Amino acid sequence: MKKKIIILGSTGSIGETTLSILNYEKDFKIELLSTNRNANKLLSQAKKFNVKNVIISDKNIFFKYKNKFKKNNINLYHGFKNLKKIVKKRVNYCINSITGIEGLDPTLKIIPLTRNILIANKESIICGWHIIKKKLKKYNTNFIPIDSEHFSIWQLIKNDNFDLIDKVILTASGGPFYGKSFKKIYNMPPYKALNHPKWKMGKKISIDSSTMMNKIFEFIEAKKLFNLKNNNIQILIHPKSFVHAIIFFKNDLIKFLAHETDMKIPIKCAMNIYNKKITKNIVSKNLKNFNSLSFNRPMKKNFPLLEILDLIPEKTSYFETILITINDTLVDKYLKYEINYKSLQFNLLNLLKKPYFTKYYKLKPNDIYDIIKMTKFTKSYLEKNLKKYD
Repeated sequence: MKKKIIILGSTGSIGETTLSILNYEKDFKIELLSTNRNANKLLSQAKKFNVKNVIISDKNIFFKYKNKFKKNNINLYHGFKNLKKIVKKRVNYCINSITGIEGLDPTLKIIPLTRNILIANKESIICGWHIIKKKLKKYNTNFIPIDSEHFSIWQLIKNDNFDLIDKVILTASGGPFYGKSFKKIYNMPPYKALNHPKWKMGKKISIDSSTMMNKIFEFIEAKKLFNLKNNNIQILIHPKSFVHAIIFFKNDLIKFLAHETDMKIPIKCAMNIYNKKITKNIVSKNLKNFNSLSFNRPMKKNFPLLEILDLIPEKTSYFETILITINDTLVDKYLKYEINYKSLQFNLLNLLKKPYFTKYYKLKPNDIYDIIKMTKFTKSYLEKNLKKYD
């Protein structure tokens, strides 16, 4: 019997990577695909993989393409409120790669409908892990992170006592500007910040990688997923991007997990898809990588946003929602050439320290509606008060 799978955010980089894996796997049947606005790519995917049910989140795009999907005998739905209509029985896997806080609602809705949920959506975990965790337990749904760093940590410690963990090292490539002083990259245009040296990613995450914001998100995500304190986590720059996590244990053991910069690897492993044959070339190539491993501490003078690590509260609060909302807004403005590279980072640091927001850093959202309200509240403030720093 074929394993049934759902891919939320199928037109993004993680979704496309997953489909490229399934293209060669005949033991899986795709029950559902989704996108926000990329209807043409969604239609192409549905036709290629013979998927009968798809979701488009954007209302205008939904109505614009409704007849086109109908002509191709594909059931098109608007929004995730229809999930229960589409998924009659629990599927084996759901890949959730929807970007932004918008991914939290479908995450919560899909948990009862899948036995395993594989999440690459940082924002959902950062803002709502305490809510997600309750629902996972209620429906006995297995959770696997598929970001390379968190998948690596999960693999390293899943059979160990979490209390034995002394330090978790998250590795960062350093991005496209590693080795350059911040003064020399004040006015770097978006197209240069998008030129990641190791990973092929979407625009938003590529910008976050260049500023080290992505690694700060991963710091918070690791803290929540593995019940760690701030001082149990450290970030090191590893330009080769071969080692993805290092764990120091209190019993003096050290473990690390390494693989090439290919998101297919954590996704395949999470879905129990393994190569039946490993060639000598693969082994020898990876062995060579071990001869040139290096790790360096990132400097705040080159990555100003690392100062955010000192602001992260130990306990879950509205801080995470405010942080993500401000960063999303500023990255969007930077990509549109409305602010420069320096403005993106200094605006973020200054806004996070404003008493208008800091008073919420000791308050905890109780549910998704609290998170949505805070997102709207933060966006409203930014629309009225955002200034450009030159």
